[in-house]
Amino acid sequence: MAKGPRSSASIDRRRGVTADVTAAQGAEALVDASGAVDVLVNNLGIFGSTPALEIDDDEWRRLFAVNVLNAARLTRLVLPGMTGRGWGRVPNIASDSAIVIPKDMIHYGALKSALLAMSRRYAKAASGTGVTVNSVIAGLTDTEGVEDFVYELVDRPLDCDAAQREFMRTARPQSPIGRLIEPAEIANMVVYLASPLASTTAGGALRVDGGYVDSILP
Repeated sequence: MAKGPRSSASIDRRRGVTADVTAAQGAEALVDASGAVDVLVNNLGIFGSTPALEIDDDEWRRLFAVNVLNAARLTRLVLPGMTGRGWGRVPNIASDSAIVIPKDMIHYGALKSALLAMSRRYAKAASGTGVTVNSVIAGLTDTEGVEDFVYELVDRPLDCDAAQREFMRTARPQSPIGRLIEPAEIANMVVYLASPLASTTAGGALRVDGGYVDSILP
């Protein structure tokens, strides 16, 4: 019989742990407090619009620490336990910017590309153990941070819905769905990847981008 996650009877109720996972000590404290981790979703990320030649070393380091090193560190900490138990899922939240790198966010795009590569190699490190590592290529999602980003490019007098429609029309006209993505729509893919149904989905980069990336491949 194929191994799966532990039964619901053995899973504790949800609880919060306060830790700065961008620092090694905080990440270790989080993992120690969490016990046996079956699913790790690396979703922490930051972005910002900055002209390419104005991105200094400190900004590159800051985005690298949050968008790449944080995920690498946490994955490194939990993967041995997962492989030892023969079960585990690590979905890493990437971005369509990893493939279509924005001209004013080359640091964000380049580092999300690095996350795709990192996910693939960690998947190989877990080969044959029942543990899978994948990436989710998320499209522009309707969050507070993205709303601020939209208003950087669209006149403020427009209400939120109108601003989003104008942004999609002018900045992302190739999107087949013509709208921002809801967070729950990204979560649907994460739930799949975290489930036994995704047992043969490993080392992949699965798109939930509304069709923005103009490619026939996932």
